Amino acid sequence: MKNKIQVMLTILLGLMLFNINQPAVHAAKKDNAVINQIERTHVMRWGTKADTRLMGLMDIRSGKIEGFDVDMAKAITKKVDPKAKAEFTQVTSGTRIPLLKNGNIDAIIATMSINPERAKVVDFSKPYFLAGQSLLVEKRSTIKNIQDVNHKGVTVVGVAGSTSVQVISKMAPKADVLALPDYATALSALKAKQGDVLTTDSGIIAGMAEEDHTLKMVGGTFTNEPYGIAIAKDNPKLVKKINHAIDTLHQDGTYAKLIKKWFGNVPGMDWKEMAK
Repeated sequence: MKNKIQVMLTILLGLMLFNINQPAVHAAKKDNAVINQIERTHVMRWGTKADTRLMGLMDIRSGKIEGFDVDMAKAITKKVDPKAKAEFTQVTSGTRIPLLKNGNIDAIIATMSINPERAKVVDFSKPYFLAGQSLLVEKRSTIKNIQDVNHKGVTVVGVAGSTSVQVISKMAPKADVLALPDYATALSALKAKQGDVLTTDSGIIAGMAEEDHTLKMVGGTFTNEPYGIAIAKDNPKLVKKINHAIDTLHQDGTYAKLIKKWFGNVPGMDWKEMAK
């Protein structure tokens, strides 16, 4: 028994010395892993929404997601790696960051506003879409901006728990707020004249206005909530390449073409101003 114990101790000691003598695996080896994978496989995997008209919406006939976010992702992919193709995974606001952190996707382009809390867990590109809170009204409405909303007797429709509802309560405290469960219900309430104006993110409102031309977007944006592309931490090379791609798409006119393609016919939206 004594000999067996001595043999086991000798083996354990040998393993410990072996591990001590091995070179340390530094976190730096994980740096830029995503761009290395893209350049090796020539595939860039994007997470995008499939339920937001104009930005990312599933076409039930083709089974493909279409929208501004999708076209931007394809254009950026070619700038990041000319040999690469873009692949898309449907995400929601709740699933997009977990899918990114788990390595299921390489980047998120899904109406994702840049903010300090999210920046703690992901890295962001520079803004690729200058979104902000906006207003949706019937075409005959006399409401033209946020100042017109701040009056007694005006009812604002929004989504319960959203930052939009919180902001409108501060910027138009005299108005009544009707907070409903989701955007579909809020839009139905506006069309049923249960409210005078609907408020949410400008990218979402643009889709509503484009779908129903009895409605229009007014007042531009009265908050600054730009969309960014999210990338997993420790991938500075990919962030740099994406930022360069966004700049290039502005410079060569591609960005303006895509803005016009998706937002040129939206009532109340100035696509030329957006394209600057």
